[in-house]
This record gives sequence, C-alpha cells and structure tokens, in this order.
Amino acid sequence: MTNDSPITVIGAGLAGSECAYQLARLGHRVTLREQKPHKRSPAHQSNAFAELVCSNSMRSDNPESAIGMLHAELRRVGSVILAAADAHRVPAGDALAVEREGFSAEVTRRLSASGRITVVPGEVTEIPEGDVVFATGPLTSDALTAALARFTGEKLYFYDAIAPIVAGDSIDLTVAFRASRYDKGDGADYLNLPLDKEEYQRFVKALCEGQKVTPHAFEEPKYFEGCLPVEVMAARGERVLAFGPMKPVGLTDPRTGRWPYAVVQLRMEDRAGTAWNLVGFQTRLTWPEQKRIFGTLPGLQNAEWVRMGQIHRNTFLDSPRLLAPDLSLKAEPRLFFAGQITGVEGYVESTACGYLTALAVHARRTQTTFAPPPGTTALGALYRHVTGEAHPPGAPYQPTNVVYALFPPVEGRMKKPEKRQAYASRSRADFDVWAPSAPHPVLPAPALCSPPPQHAVAAEPVAPVP
Repeated sequence: MTNDSPITVIGAGLAGSECAYQLARLGHRVTLREQKPHKRSPAHQSNAFAELVCSNSMRSDNPESAIGMLHAELRRVGSVILAAADAHRVPAGDALAVEREGFSAEVTRRLSASGRITVVPGEVTEIPEGDVVFATGPLTSDALTAALARFTGEKLYFYDAIAPIVAGDSIDLTVAFRASRYDKGDGADYLNLPLDKEEYQRFVKALCEGQKVTPHAFEEPKYFEGCLPVEVMAARGERVLAFGPMKPVGLTDPRTGRWPYAVVQLRMEDRAGTAWNLVGFQTRLTWPEQKRIFGTLPGLQNAEWVRMGQIHRNTFLDSPRLLAPDLSLKAEPRLFFAGQITGVEGYVESTACGYLTALAVHARRTQTTFAPPPGTTALGALYRHVTGEAHPPGAPYQPTNVVYALFPPVEGRMKKPEKRQAYASRSRADFDVWAPSAPHPVLPAPALCSPPPQHAVAAEPVAPVP
C-alpha cells in the first residue's frame, strides 16, 4: 500500500473517532468503518459516533487528579472528544459530565466535516487490506474477533455493567435533596436519596437475593474492579456499599442537618434534568428485579425507568505481550490497536489511546519516529500501562483507568495533597518539553490551569496540519 492510500479505522466509538480525526488532521485519508446503523451491539441505541453506553460522566476535571490531568493534556493536543464534551457539558460538581445526544452529535458533525474521512457503514467480518486501526472497543464482534484470533491466539474478556437511568419527573422531590459532596459545584448537580440504617440493610439484602442475569456456562465472569456491579459489591459485605457508591460523607440532609446512614446519588443525564443516572449502580440484575429492588429506594417508589442496567462482555488484548512499542501487532505490523481493546478502561482513556495510536500510524506513514509523551504525563502513563512498563514483570495484565500508580513515583515523602501537586507539576513541565516534538500544534500550558467554563462554545474542526 502506498503512503497516500486510506488508513482504515474500524469502530467509531471514542477511540476510533479520536484516531480518525487526528489522522485526518495530520493530512491522511481515512476510511472509517462502523457497523451501525446496520448492526448494533446490545449496549448501543444511537446511530451517532462516540456513543456513551455507560455513564455520561468523564470523571473529575480537577487538573491535579490523574484523570483531570488527562483531560487537560487532551485539550492541549486538540482532542475532538474533549472539545465536544466541553461544548455539551452538564453540571456535575467538579466532574466533566455531558449531555449524551448532543455530545455524540457534535463528534459526528466534526468528523463528517473533516473532508478526509469516508464513512463506510456495515459490520467488518474480515481484516481489510493495508494499514488498519482496530478501535472496536469492548464489544468487538464475534466475526472480527475470530479473524483476529489467528494473529493474537487467546482472547481475554471481562464483564462490564451499565447503570440504570430514571425519568426526572418520576423522582419524589419531597424525599430527594439536591447537593454535591462538600458543596462542590453549585449544589444542584446531584439528587440524593437518603437511607437510614434499616432501609440500607433491607436494600443490601434485596440486592444479594435478587435474580441476576446468568452468563453462558463457558464464560467465567471477570469484572473490572473500577466498575463492579452493585450486587457484587453488596455480596462482599454489608457495609461495602456504604463505603463505596452509597457513602454519605459530605452530604448533609437539609431536613435533619446530618449525614444519612447511606445515600444513593443521581446525576443529571441532560441539561434539562429530564433523566438521571444512578451513580455507581451498574448492575447485572434482571430487568424485572431492577424495577422491583430499585423501586424500594426512598424517592423512587413511582420511578419511571428510561433505561435499565445491563451487562456485556468486554474483549481486550494482552497488549504488553502482543503489541509493539508503536501499538501495532507484533505478528502483523500493519494492524494497529486503539482504545479499550488494548486494556485501557474509561471514556477518556480510550480517547487518549486513540490519539496515541494516530501519532503512531502517522509516524509509520511519514517514516519518522513515534515519540509519545513521557511517562510522567497522563498520556505517557497510559502508554506505560499498555506497553507493560508500568507493571512488575510477570504481573497479569488487566484493564485500568489512568491512576497515579501508572506514573513513575515522585521522589520524597509527602502528604497526599502535596503528592498530587507534585505529580501534576512534574507532568505539566514534562509535557511542555515534549510539546515541540508533536506533529501538530499544541496549545500553551495555561490551558491546564483550570477546566473550561460550563457550556463552553465548541470550536470548529482543526484544519489539516501542512
């Protein structure tokens, strides 16, 4: 294949959309293969690109948190996903949460307007010719997984569960109170359902006894620890949920002046507040059981459910063993991988991997050296994870979000807040050193100092880099 032939990107999720956009921005022609609308996985409902099938939150936007650092770095490199998220964010305290439909429509519009991306709908069952980026995510089709198997050998999988969404006008506002933990945000970003000790204990018992969706006999459940089903947490001990997604700390019930024994937080799904997500309540309960058990929660007795939770299998590679340093397959170097299929977990982490893979493909096409940001940055820390550098030799490879454990440790003993500041300061400084070597313009460091204002105006797609 010639260097001016199109690069095929399979999958228009967050990683594939980011990768295709960045490749087009760098002057390459891209064929974006997306099975929707002809075929959908059980988790997908929309025909738009970058569909959010789980939470609508991209987590903390605090630039001193690991995920907030990743937000900031992606903004600096011109990420289409972060630009769309900023344009369609909804109030969520210090978290970056988005209105799903507007966000996905924004990404779809920007990719369609690039002029260098040709979208070909329909399922891909065989590996295309030429350079190919697999951004098929955790829901890679059976046919494509089988086509890859001759190069990758074994396939790994775990289970990911989706939280239910409730209609806002069906929540009893005489019970629910508006507050963010420790008054972060404007105090109206979350609705909170308080539980006393007896209500909490009954709820935990119901979760443990409720009927669950049973996996096939040949499938051993492997859950990602950062996204455990609520009933799995409940089964680990009566107080586990009270110290997890139902922890009441920082939430004062205005009717009592005290923290409840436990609390269920609801986060806005859209700016109008017509739909609310049960935070941390991803589940594998059957749908009738979800309606019955969640309907016993204070304030949800008359709940109208917009979407029930569900479970799906996530497929990922043993990337440190199978992938080369440029994220191409060792056994077939023309095949590159991006996003959750590489073993990163989370919307923003998938986006970041899509960006890194675009840089790697660009380096291959231009016969230059692929130089990802240093491992002391958030982007570089994720790269350390995928390549295995962040893990002890022989450690089993499992999906992860971006966390400080992936970064090289900072020197010296210090308290947790000081350590976070040290990680962030080092990351910003090292990112600035790397920036001039990037194959595209990088925004200046002040973009890292604070998150953008709520409902920021979206910029137009970036013109291709000469």
